[in-house]
Amino acid sequence: SFLAGEAASGALTSTLRLITKAAFENSQDGLRKGAILFFSISTFFVLLCVVLYGFVYPKLPIVKYYRSKAASEGSKTVSSDLAAAGIRSETEESRQFERKENKELLRENIDYALNLFVIYGLTLSIFPGFLSEDTGKHSLGTWYALVLITMYNVWDLIGRYIPLIKILNLESRKLITTASISRFLFIPAFYFTAKYGTQGWMIMLTSFLGLSNGYLTVCVLTSAPKGYKGPEQNALGNILVLFILGGIFAGVTLDWLWLIGKGW
Repeated sequence: SFLAGEAASGALTSTLRLITKAAFENSQDGLRKGAILFFSISTFFVLLCVVLYGFVYPKLPIVKYYRSKAASEGSKTVSSDLAAAGIRSETEESRQFERKENKELLRENIDYALNLFVIYGLTLSIFPGFLSEDTGKHSLGTWYALVLITMYNVWDLIGRYIPLIKILNLESRKLITTASISRFLFIPAFYFTAKYGTQGWMIMLTSFLGLSNGYLTVCVLTSAPKGYKGPEQNALGNILVLFILGGIFAGVTLDWLWLIGKGW
């Protein structure tokens, strides 16, 4: 899925950074060489994704199925995709579909939207700024921040697959909200761990931050669209993504607050 792929890209990027650092750490002009290799490999993957999306992805049976399903429910955004793949929708073009307005969708799912805002606002207020600047000095040296960021990305990826286990999939709106709000405990936890804890505790705490971020994101985005038709699901998805972006912006804006008391 998109969410798993997004997390996988973060884990792959972190792994690639570890490889380039290990390969060029002791060489002259190693940082420049590592950066060139990093961006060369990244560019290759981007181009590969463009090719796969343009020529392979539309031909996959599962993609054809869900695009046809969305079109049959009145979604107009997939019409060009279906035409490009050579699929003719059985839905009459003149047929009109009614769907709920965006305001109504937001009102019905305001808790999901705010949960996503809180999840990403809190996560981005800690990751990656705090992990890169305010974790102190430890035996891992310059590797320490990279290890923390890698652990976050890896466990974020793992967390996004946990809801596939039905018994572990959180669907209760109250429980999702409670879990999202409880993540504010990460703020004092990171503060005191950075000040008094060892690197092992910080690595564990960072891993749990990534795990909870990925897990709750998938729980929200898979629970919210249930019960809606294709066009409504698309509209609701756009609304939820807007709140995710708002949370990201709030998080990176608040990230500087960790610098209070450090000479600011």
